[in-house]
Amino acid sequence: MAASIDWKSIELKDDEMEEIKATFAEFDQDGNGHVTAEELATLFKAIGEPMPGYQLRELIDEVDEDKSGTIQFEEFVNMVKKGRSKSGKGTGTLYRVSGKVRANLKKMGGTSAASSEETTHTHSDEETVAFADWINHAVGGDDDLKALLPIPSDNPDKLFGAVKNGLLLAKLINSAVPDTIDERALNKGSKLNTFHVGENQTLVVMSAAAIGVNTINVGPPDLIAGTPHIVLGLLWQIIRIGLFAKMNVRAVPGLAALLKDGEDMSVLLTMAPEDLLLRWVNYHLEKAGTTLRIRNFGGDIKDSEAYVYLLSQIAPRELGVDTSALSERDTTQRAEAVLVNADKMDCRKFVTAKDIVNGNSKLNMAFVANLFNTHPGLESTGAEDFGDFDMDDLANETREERTFRNWMNSLGVKPFVHHFYSDLATGIIILQLIDKVRPGIVDWEKKVNNPPFKKFQAHMKSIENCNYAVELGKVLKMSLVGIGGSDIYAGNQLLILGFVWQLMRAYTTKVLQDLSGSSEPISDAEIVDFANARLKEAKKPTIASFKDPYIGTSMPLFHLLDSVRPGVVKYDMVHDPPANEEEKLANAKLAISLARKIGAGVYALPEDVVEVKPKMVMTIFACIQARIMSSK
Repeated sequence: MAASIDWKSIELKDDEMEEIKATFAEFDQDGNGHVTAEELATLFKAIGEPMPGYQLRELIDEVDEDKSGTIQFEEFVNMVKKGRSKSGKGTGTLYRVSGKVRANLKKMGGTSAASSEETTHTHSDEETVAFADWINHAVGGDDDLKALLPIPSDNPDKLFGAVKNGLLLAKLINSAVPDTIDERALNKGSKLNTFHVGENQTLVVMSAAAIGVNTINVGPPDLIAGTPHIVLGLLWQIIRIGLFAKMNVRAVPGLAALLKDGEDMSVLLTMAPEDLLLRWVNYHLEKAGTTLRIRNFGGDIKDSEAYVYLLSQIAPRELGVDTSALSERDTTQRAEAVLVNADKMDCRKFVTAKDIVNGNSKLNMAFVANLFNTHPGLESTGAEDFGDFDMDDLANETREERTFRNWMNSLGVKPFVHHFYSDLATGIIILQLIDKVRPGIVDWEKKVNNPPFKKFQAHMKSIENCNYAVELGKVLKMSLVGIGGSDIYAGNQLLILGFVWQLMRAYTTKVLQDLSGSSEPISDAEIVDFANARLKEAKKPTIASFKDPYIGTSMPLFHLLDSVRPGVVKYDMVHDPPANEEEKLANAKLAISLARKIGAGVYALPEDVVEVKPKMVMTIFACIQARIMSSK
C-alpha cells in the first residue's frame, strides 16, 4: 500500500484556496472567523443531513487543533490538506461533508442568475414567518402598502409577492435607516408597469448597498421574481442593520453599566453588536442573581432559562413578568411562556417557541436585539458613566466614516465592518478592498495571516497584514507617504481615512477605466469634461470643478440625470433655484435617489452635495458616468 504523503508539504493553488474559502464561509455563517456547533447544525440541516448536538461537537474536536471549541480557517485548511494526504481514506466526517458542501455550492450557483426556475436554493420557513411578522410591525401602517400588508400569518409566503413592486422594500430600508430613499423618487400606484417596477427595484438595490447591505449577486430581476432565498437574504441584512442602529451610547447612555472592572468605553465602542448583546444579557442574568451565563444565541438559550431571567429583569414592574416559567419542565411550554411574557412587553417578534427550543441563532439574536431596543433596562447615572470620553466623540460616526464603512460592507467584505477603525486593525478588510481594486494582487495563501489570532500573536500578525496592505497600496501607485502597518493597527484616523479614500476612488474610477478601455487611470478633470459635454448638449450650465458652488444646488445633477433618462426628473418637485439650505438639502436628497433609480451606485450623502465636498461629489459624477457608459 502506498504511504500517505506529509500533509504539511501540500501546497494549494489559488483557485483551490478560493474554493476552500467559499466552503468555509458557508460553515462560518456569521462571518466571525469561527465555526461553532450551532453553525454546523444549520448547515447540516440545509444539506439534508441533520445531526444531533453531541455528534457536531465530536466533529469540531476532530479538527479543533487549539481546543478552543470552534474551528478557525487555518484549522479548516489543515483539515483539507490532511484529507488529501490520505486521498480521503481514514479522514474525519467533517472533511467528507465539506466535499458535499462544495459540490452543493456549485450546484446552487450563488449569482443573480440563480433566480432561474431550475435553481435548487431552498429557503427557511422560520425566517419567512419571522420577517413577514416584523414587516407587518415595522411598516404595516404605511398608506402606500395597504394593498400588500398585512402579510397573513397563515400564509407567510405571500411575502415574496408583496416585495415585487419594490415599494415594501423601499419602505423597509427607510425604516432601518431613515431618509435613505427620497419617496418622491418612487413610482407609486396600483398599476405600475414593468418599467416602473424595474426602476423601483433598481432604486432598492442601490439604496440597500448605500446603507451597507451586501448586494453582490442581487439584481432587480431577482426581487421582481420574488426569488425566496435572495429576498430573505436581503431582508435579513436590512432588518439587522435597523436593529443594530440603535445600539449606541447616544441612544442608550446606560450602556456604560456593561463595563467590567478596568475597562473604559473604548471596549464597548469596538465590540461587535452580537457580542454587545451577549454582554447585555449576561449583565441582566448577573443582576437576577443567577450563575447562568450564555455564550451564544443557539444552544445556550434552548432551555429558555436565560430568557426567563432576562425578561423578569427588564420588563416594567406593572406588567407582572416573573420567573414562574422556570417551574415548567417541558422546554417547549417554557419557551411559550417566555413568549407570552414578551407579548406583554410588545416584544413577541422573530421567534416561535420552536425557534427557541431548536436554537435558531439568527432569529434568537434578532429577538434579543429587539428586546434591547425596547427595554434596555440600563439606567444612566450621568456624565461619570463616560469617564474621560466626550459624548459626541463616543456616539458620532462622521459622514465620511459611515460612507466608507457602508461601501466596504456592500462589497461583501468579511467580517462585517461595524466599527470603522478597530475593525480594520487586522488588515484583512483593507486587503480584501485592494483585491477588489485589482483582483489577484493579494497573495492570500502565502502572505496573509488569517484571523482569529491567538492573543499573543494578534499584534504581530495584524501588523504584518497591515504592512502588506501598505506595500500593495504602493504597487497601486497610491500616495502612502508616512503610513505604516502600525498606523492602521493603532487606528490612526487621518492616515486610515486617506488610505481608504484612495481605495474607494480607485475602485470607482476603475469601472470607468475598464469601460473606456483606457490604460491609464481616469482623472477628475476627465470626469468633469464628460459631465460638461452632456450638459452642453442639453444646453444647461456646466461646472468648473467638483468644488463649484453651483453643485450645492443639485441642478447640474438633475440636468445630467435627465440627459441620461429623459423624464426621470419631475421638475415640479425641484427647487430651482433653492432659496435656502433646507431647499438645497431637499434637492440633494431627490437627486441622489434619482441617481440610484437609474442604476448609479451612489454612496455619498445629501449633505455632501449641499456642502460641495469634492471627494464625495466626484464619486457621484463618476457613478453617473459609469451608468451612462455601461448602457451604450
